Amino acid sequence: MKHELIEKNLGLMTLLMVLAVSVGGLTQIVPLFFQDLTNQPIEGMQPYTALQLEGRDVYIKEGCVGCHSQMIRPFRAETERYGHYSVAGESVWDHPFLWGSKRTGPDLARVGGRYSDEWHRAHLYNPRNVVPESKMPAYPWLVEKHLDGRYTAEKMKVMRGFGIPYSDADIAGAADAVKGKTEMDALVAYLQVLGTTIKNKR
Repeated sequence: MKHELIEKNLGLMTLLMVLAVSVGGLTQIVPLFFQDLTNQPIEGMQPYTALQLEGRDVYIKEGCVGCHSQMIRPFRAETERYGHYSVAGESVWDHPFLWGSKRTGPDLARVGGRYSDEWHRAHLYNPRNVVPESKMPAYPWLVEKHLDGRYTAEKMKVMRGFGIPYSDADIAGAADAVKGKTEMDALVAYLQVLGTTIKNKR
């Protein structure tokens, strides 16, 4: 009889469904906030430099995360292709994290150091120059757009508020660190640091 009451009452059924999903979700998510494994950076990890931080913003602005994930699953097919599986400690300083879920292009979690700066520049300028069958759009304007560094120090201050260990000297020198650099320089610097704390395993 009670079961029939719930099935015939849409509001009550919706409320109970939301409650069940909430309890299940919280049971899985809340413990993660209290585990060092998910809250502590891995050994040897360094914060992004000013140029790399600007490059990350270019990566977000150009929508790269829409086609490239940055999360290698712990499966043999993935680790053989991309390298060591991703661990939570690699992402604790990423705000927002860029794990992604779609792979129109390859995963980039371990792309750092895999190709030269020149390769990345040629690839970003026109992907067909280095990968003839590539579906990736070209980004030639990145060469022309220069960083002014106006907000770089502010970005680092915000990140320090999230617990990222930027020093006063890092923040004070942020504008000079990106002065005269292009968005291409910044994006390549960002790509070249991805996954380098845990060495690539091929």
